[in-house]
Amino acid sequence: MTFTSFICFILISYLVQTEGRNDSTCPKSFSCGNLTDLSFPFSLSTQPDCGILPISGCDAKPYPRIQLLPGGDWYYALGNPYNYTVWLVDPKLQTTLRQHKCWAFNKKFSLPDSPYISFKILNNLNFFKCNITGSNTPNNTHKNDHFAGYKMYHGCKGFSIYYKLLGDDDEEVRAGNLPATCSLIRLPVRSLSDPGGLFNMLSASFIVEWKLSEDCYQCHYDGGQCQTDITNEFHCTYPYHPHAQDAIMTRSKWGLTLGAGLFTVGLLILLFFFREKILRYKCLRFWESNAEDHQNIEAFLKNYGSYAPKRYNYTDIIRITGRFRSKLGQGGFGNVYRGSLHNGSQVAVKVLNELKGSAEDFINEVASISRTSHVNIVSLVGFCFEGHKRALVYEFMPNGSLEKFIYEERSDSVRQLGWPILYEIALGIARGLEYLHRGCTTRILHFDIKPHNILLDDNFCPKISDFGLAKLCGKQESIVSMLGPRGTIGYIAPELVCRNLGGVSHKSDVYSYGMMVLEMVGGRKNFDVGVDRTSEIYFPHWLYQRIELDEELQLIGIMNEEEKECARKMVMVSLWCIQTDPSNRPSMSKVVEMLEGKLDSLQMPPKPYLYSPSRTEVELA
Repeated sequence: MTFTSFICFILISYLVQTEGRNDSTCPKSFSCGNLTDLSFPFSLSTQPDCGILPISGCDAKPYPRIQLLPGGDWYYALGNPYNYTVWLVDPKLQTTLRQHKCWAFNKKFSLPDSPYISFKILNNLNFFKCNITGSNTPNNTHKNDHFAGYKMYHGCKGFSIYYKLLGDDDEEVRAGNLPATCSLIRLPVRSLSDPGGLFNMLSASFIVEWKLSEDCYQCHYDGGQCQTDITNEFHCTYPYHPHAQDAIMTRSKWGLTLGAGLFTVGLLILLFFFREKILRYKCLRFWESNAEDHQNIEAFLKNYGSYAPKRYNYTDIIRITGRFRSKLGQGGFGNVYRGSLHNGSQVAVKVLNELKGSAEDFINEVASISRTSHVNIVSLVGFCFEGHKRALVYEFMPNGSLEKFIYEERSDSVRQLGWPILYEIALGIARGLEYLHRGCTTRILHFDIKPHNILLDDNFCPKISDFGLAKLCGKQESIVSMLGPRGTIGYIAPELVCRNLGGVSHKSDVYSYGMMVLEMVGGRKNFDVGVDRTSEIYFPHWLYQRIELDEELQLIGIMNEEEKECARKMVMVSLWCIQTDPSNRPSMSKVVEMLEGKLDSLQMPPKPYLYSPSRTEVELA
């Protein structure tokens, strides 16, 4: 952080203060009695600012209590909340069932919704209460006319009860079609069978599912509280703290005085020591750049219309990742976290480092992957672009990236992935690249094919990911223009560094693919950038010599002739792909054809120059 940024930070931190919730006093998680690891929307009743479902009686017997709505009833909590549900007991209903069972049908048991949270009781059952009046008897015509297939209970004075068990096929009677003397009552039940009679089915315990509105989530993470106004409309309020007004006025006076002093001192120091930086208007340029990034994103969304991926705000990202609880990995771009959507789908959320470069790479990735739909291309669920906050939400790949399966140490006779699986992975990646080069309406050149960017689902089906360096071009464009090399050392095609070797095209991806498959075959890096040039190309050169002399490849884990053919085919195809001259490399369509064909139909490739640019060359290009 520069001195300029530090001074700005001090001023802003002191002068720009809100009257909202003090998150430093709100625990990320807490316990209460038998309830553990609780978090928002729950809070202790002594800390109402921290949530909207207060819990009290942590030391009380038999269980702590939860209030679902302000001013509403309190319920005993039998166990920890799980997956947006919690198991509660209504003490009033419990007393009614114990002492006056028929009174349970005098009032419908339900939970009122609010504009910011709704509830659903999962173990409720419909009961129909029909008053017995005049000539009506327990054997009245209601059952014949409206409740065919329903069970009837007439042990309550003045009314009969009709109910239907799970598994009955008759159409459920709707409340709107009931006789005038009947009403619909919903009550929680412990089971959907009644071997012990009607009242043995009823229960004072119930499972409630809650759903919080997006507005409430955002309100909470902005420091406010979810409430309703006098018209029952949602309202985000910021709590008033006792004696805060005097403190605010005192703080404002001191803030103005201290702020003016800091500003004067900071300005003098800046003028003296950072004259050139001030003259360059760095702050102004930063804001202009940020505004331009946002304009690019808005233009992208407008161009894509309804086909654009879902846009999340940053509070959504916090909620989806559970406040970034489970980290899957990290890199120079930022961190990747595991998350869960409202529907239970698992996702991987890549949170990019703040202020790292422009929005070009970010827009590249969103634009490129939004055009794709293929089994071997990772699916983009949505993205976030809010101020400096940038994140990409992908489908979750349980087995992670390919690199952890091909570089880890193993025994001399066993591979982590068998040859049939390696072959299917190589074929799947080839099909994914073929789709990017030919199957999309616009050709997509990836420019960063490597094991780290190949993700594996639970069946080890490979999916190409990370389109930050991708370039879109027309299908008819054979050569694309590029200012500098793109990609990772060891996988960069020679023409990206030395332009006299040929034009940059989709064949550059073919080269990267070939180098990656060679690493899959050998279970090791093709080269080491820390050693001299002759050592870094050793493995591909060694493989070519053995193929040329028709010798055994002596690769680890080959158990039979079929696996030997798989390995040899992968090596032959890879050596074709890493030809120095792009025109000698096959297209990805041809690569798929070669992999799916017979080994004896493959011709011996020309000896590649086996050129691999060093780190220095890439940096100087």
